[in-house]
Amino acid sequence: MRYLDPKHDLVFKKVFGHANLLQSFLNALLPLSSPIESLEYLPAELVPEIPVLKHSIVDVRCRDQNGRQFIVEMQMLWTDSFKSRVLFNASKAYVRQIDKTEDYESLEPVFSLNLVNQSFEKDTAEFYHHYAIVHLQDSGKRLQGLEFVFVELPKFRPEMVLDKPMADLWLRFLTEIESETETVPAALLDNPFTKEALAQVQESAFTKPELLAYDRYWDSIRMEVSLVSGARREGHQEGHQKGLNEGLQKGAQDLLLAKQAMALAMKAKGLPLADIAEITGLSASEVAKLLAEN
Repeated sequence: MRYLDPKHDLVFKKVFGHANLLQSFLNALLPLSSPIESLEYLPAELVPEIPVLKHSIVDVRCRDQNGRQFIVEMQMLWTDSFKSRVLFNASKAYVRQIDKTEDYESLEPVFSLNLVNQSFEKDTAEFYHHYAIVHLQDSGKRLQGLEFVFVELPKFRPEMVLDKPMADLWLRFLTEIESETETVPAALLDNPFTKEALAQVQESAFTKPELLAYDRYWDSIRMEVSLVSGARREGHQEGHQKGLNEGLQKGAQDLLLAKQAMALAMKAKGLPLADIAEITGLSASEVAKLLAEN
């Protein structure tokens, strides 16, 4: 039996599109004063895209029985821009809870859980990072409203002792189940939540079009990894963040040109516009405009 990687966009949303699994996941990984007892899903916020990285960010948003909001992001690649994006996303969710006629006291907390498939805190072996708005002289005092958790998945090891056993199981699910996995740890099959999650990521649970999309996603991630790595090298050579930004912009331009060339080649082969858009990742309007100009 073959399993698919749960960090993939389609697979991640298939698993955590089940409220009972998402509830277990959030209760295990977030520092909550009271457990989540029920959830309702919310539409994903439209936030500014990071150049090039259009495929590597997956998000799920929901609200619990007390009105607390939760934003879960699976980030395949890391740049410093993520921190600003995460702060923007959570802040936007927080302020949008009320309009001008409502009282600020009706605002409920927003928790941002960010799972990162790369290590970004090089100076520590810790993989779990909890941020809150605290008093600098007295960390026991804090402003309620926004809290952020970042988990560096590559640093996690099963032998690490966690406060919540369920957190260990969910992190093992995310880090030990990959595209070529055929045998899964017994501990994941023994727990009802991770057992159900495993059933969702079996290859047989996906249609042929979904499996094709799965493979195309990884192609996109590999391309983004290459572009970001090249941009970082250019940034280091420049010795300034400006170099990184310019490298990302150049990478984005090169990727767009490659997609456009692919679209024109597909048109020459007689492929319909809808298929060209799906395969290249360009929008239907972008493809139509390109073909009209050529």
